[in-house]
Amino acid sequence: MSLSVRPIGTLGGVLSAGLAAVLVAGCSGSSGSETVAAAAAGGSAPPRAAATGAAPAPTPTPTPTPTGPYVALGDSYTAGLKISPQVGEPKGCSRSAVNYPSLVAQALGLAGERFRDVSCSGARTGDLTGAQSTEGGVNPPQLDALTPATRLVTLGIGGNDAGFMEVVGQCAKENLVDALKGLVGSDRAAAPCRDSYAAADGGDQVQRKVDSAGERLGETLKEVKRRSPQARVYVVGYPALLPADPASCVPVLGSTVAGGDLGFLVEKEQQLNAMLKRRAEAAGAVFVDLSGPSAGHDMCAGETARWVEPPFPTQGLAAIHPNAKGQEGAAAAVLKALRG
Repeated sequence: MSLSVRPIGTLGGVLSAGLAAVLVAGCSGSSGSETVAAAAAGGSAPPRAAATGAAPAPTPTPTPTPTGPYVALGDSYTAGLKISPQVGEPKGCSRSAVNYPSLVAQALGLAGERFRDVSCSGARTGDLTGAQSTEGGVNPPQLDALTPATRLVTLGIGGNDAGFMEVVGQCAKENLVDALKGLVGSDRAAAPCRDSYAAADGGDQVQRKVDSAGERLGETLKEVKRRSPQARVYVVGYPALLPADPASCVPVLGSTVAGGDLGFLVEKEQQLNAMLKRRAEAAGAVFVDLSGPSAGHDMCAGETARWVEPPFPTQGLAAIHPNAKGQEGAAAAVLKALRG
């Protein structure tokens, strides 16, 4: 949610001014320990007595992992804004050779014509069917990379349509203004940004943008299916930008942003990911959740743990965007879904 280019990343500058795997195990009955002991001794486990006369349930047949061709679509969170090494054309898309599509392709043994990454920083859903102008050239319509032979598609988009980074930037500005008011004796608001996005009719302006983005995403997924009817499609969500407990962000962000507004931003990102999940499932696609795997790796987690850079990022990286660890984490989540 990374950004003329309309990169999500460019709004990181605004923020700098103000905002400053799974292991499933189960065992039952005494036979579980017998099985483990026998296996450890190199023998076979004793047979288990049948509890009932019912036949055992058939083992589900796993879905085979796609073998390509693979097409990656998306915005800067997919492209890997400012993560070295940067590859591909146009330069303005800022694609990384170690973004999650590249890592997924490498793990699947896909290269050459069997893997195409056409993601581009700043992309919105309209840039999937229309050309996108960037500061380094024009990126052709991303969906033009799809063919009837395509067997795997990942799509990470929607944050720019919903204006999420604009919301983050606006929150930075609202809190800066509110802090200045506090210096002259006015009481600080509990959540000035939340207040500014409250519609006059009592509605939620951000939710309306998210809903509108969802409608466009739904049409996009229909077009993906039309162009590549045999492809398995995975909609990739956005990683957690902030922790559930805003208080843990004080060492990184300071006290310039009200705790209520940090909570507001967490809520808005959750709404965005929820929309992506609904639209993916409605279209018969698979939603890849990144908010769960990235918990504890948000921008306030510290340099060695974070997957997302804070407003004052490590030199050379993009503020409020995934770093190389974040791309690795996203790749692991996508591969888990593929091999599911």
